Amino acid sequence: MGVTVDHQPLAIEQLGLHTVGQVLSHVQRNNRLVVNLLIDGEEPDLDQFGLVRQSPVNGHALFIETAEPRKMALDVLREVGEQLKEADRLRTEAVELLRRNGAGKAMEKLSGCFSTWQNAQESVLKIAQLLRIDLAKIDVAGKALTEVIANFATQLREIRASLEDRDFVTLSDILAYKTTETSTQWGLALDAIRSVIC
Repeated sequence: MGVTVDHQPLAIEQLGLHTVGQVLSHVQRNNRLVVNLLIDGEEPDLDQFGLVRQSPVNGHALFIETAEPRKMALDVLREVGEQLKEADRLRTEAVELLRRNGAGKAMEKLSGCFSTWQNAQESVLKIAQLLRIDLAKIDVAGKALTEVIANFATQLREIRASLEDRDFVTLSDILAYKTTETSTQWGLALDAIRSVIC
């Protein structure tokens, strides 16, 4: 039994730590983010996390893995950047397919774009929340990042509307022109967030 944090034993007795919550608070005081928690080899029920935090440590084996929030955020931003490059490639292929009346295949390409774009937006918002970054204060080519995100949401609604109307000419125009600018802005946005983190 005992507590292991990042593969190192933690002397809970000397630290006066008696509950899972006290151990987690101690770990987080060192600017660490808990990314994995196992109690007796099992993941705790997150729906009952209040009870889990109150659970005594004595008699249980706790395994905790942590990450440094800034490094984790930079890793996520790097991955999002790679995914956005792939989405841009798929977007370009979708435009070409739409111009050649290949709407079915274009939709396959677009489905990958949608999930990547939504993932990028969610990742940026979660990183901002984690690191307490005010997105309204991040400048992206003269616009606040919040404005870039809002414009992006508007474009997604326009894309959805053109899909529902089966208006592939408008869809092609949005993808060819408006989202090209948005792709550039997303790249600039990721660079701006990196500069705030570093």
